[in-house]
Amino acid sequence: MKEFIWTLALVILTSITAFGQTDEARRKNFNIKKNIAIEGYDPVSYFDNNPRKGSAGFQVSFKGVTYLFVNSANVSRFKSTPEKFEPAYGGWCAYAMGATGEKVKVDPETYKVLDGKLYLFYNFWGSNTLTDWNMNERGLKIKGDENWKKFTP
Repeated sequence: MKEFIWTLALVILTSITAFGQTDEARRKNFNIKKNIAIEGYDPVSYFDNNPRKGSAGFQVSFKGVTYLFVNSANVSRFKSTPEKFEPAYGGWCAYAMGATGEKVKVDPETYKVLDGKLYLFYNFWGSNTLTDWNMNERGLKIKGDENWKKFTP
């Protein structure tokens, strides 16, 4: 019995440590500014085709990443299925992830919802990578999914 208790304690301690490491590693790979994902944009609002900045009054942390929302309804929608609303590739540029496997900043208002997933894109200095993505979406998505695995524990 004593051996069982020690084994159980070890399993619990290992699980707690693993979850903490996973959250921290995951957080390091996300595109976060001032401790907030998507530059403060509400991830749910993209799925209504109306990206808007959230507020600190409607804030949720999921696996170490903090999101802001425009209202409590969006908070509820996010909490029910957070994986659905999180941006692909940690919020980094989808085109860059597919083309080169690099983490590149995004313009949070340049996006595409594809197969129920949010993809964000670089759009600065006359270079809109969403346009390039659309020309080879399937290939870039496949390669982006492969490349993103290098950053996820």
